Amino acid sequence: MRLYAQTPVRRNLQVLADLIAVLLIAAAVWAALTVRETIMLLAEPGRKVESSGNSLATELGNAGDAASDVPFVGGLLRKPLQSAADASTGFAEAGESLQETVSRVATVTATALIVIPVAFVLLVWLPPRLLWIRRSATIRRLLDAPGGADLLALRALTGPPGDLAALPAPAGGLADAWRQGDREVITDLCEIALRRAGLRL
Repeated sequence: MRLYAQTPVRRNLQVLADLIAVLLIAAAVWAALTVRETIMLLAEPGRKVESSGNSLATELGNAGDAASDVPFVGGLLRKPLQSAADASTGFAEAGESLQETVSRVATVTATALIVIPVAFVLLVWLPPRLLWIRRSATIRRLLDAPGGADLLALRALTGPPGDLAALPAPAGGLADAWRQGDREVITDLCEIALRRAGLRL
């Protein structure tokens, strides 16, 4: 199985197309990750709220524990402090929830920004490459098969006439020489058919 053509012009075009496809895919991934990092900056307030809420809850809980040691009124003092600590825990949970939401949005956005462009590049680039690889393998198998050279020569005869003008014309014409099994003409025609596909004998 041949991945690239043997003729320089077509091979260079194939290599260029492959490089462009790889660069476009890499650029899409890089842009998507950059966008994700930018979106994740929105989670910073959530981190601060979570951290502040946890710190406040801890401090209020400690104050409540200390207040509970006060004789007679310790229970009364501890109750509002514990309620405030619980409220602070709610703030921390809200900050954590904000971070999770931002993270989900960033991940979904980055995934979409990767999948859509990469799918587009693959749809435009991959089918022609696979088609050429399959076609070149088919032509090679045909050339190696009995009578395959005659069929390739016929293919050259029925194709665009521009390439045929460069061949020396036998007395009865190329078609007559092919019908009579002129091996030199058949070889020349095979070379033209292969060259059109980017291959060589």
